[in-house]
Amino acid sequence: MGLERYAPGRTLIDSGAIVAISTDFNPGSSPTTNLPFIMSIACTQMKLTPAEAWTAATINSAYAIGLEDAIGSITRGKIADMVIWNAENHRQIPYYYAENMVNTVIKRGKTLWHR
Repeated sequence: MGLERYAPGRTLIDSGAIVAISTDFNPGSSPTTNLPFIMSIACTQMKLTPAEAWTAATINSAYAIGLEDAIGSITRGKIADMVIWNAENHRQIPYYYAENMVNTVIKRGKTLWHR
């Protein structure tokens, strides 16, 4: 955040690299916990498509930390941590990052919060 130059996401993906994104929440260079905002930056500054930003934030991030067998996708046998969004499609989430579009939060298969 606040950088004049971002990682060349489009170039990396086009060359076959696996790109992961996250908030990297810290008070110095990334003082945000807003993942849709980070996805918006990935789309607007790194030139990822919304679908690529979703992949980078989920399964690719799971691979980056060595947990792809447990998290990162909706797959039988994986931990059921997920957010259900109040959106018409996946492209709206990074676009409307300032709005709270969360409908339901599920952690380990149990609903923790529902609007």
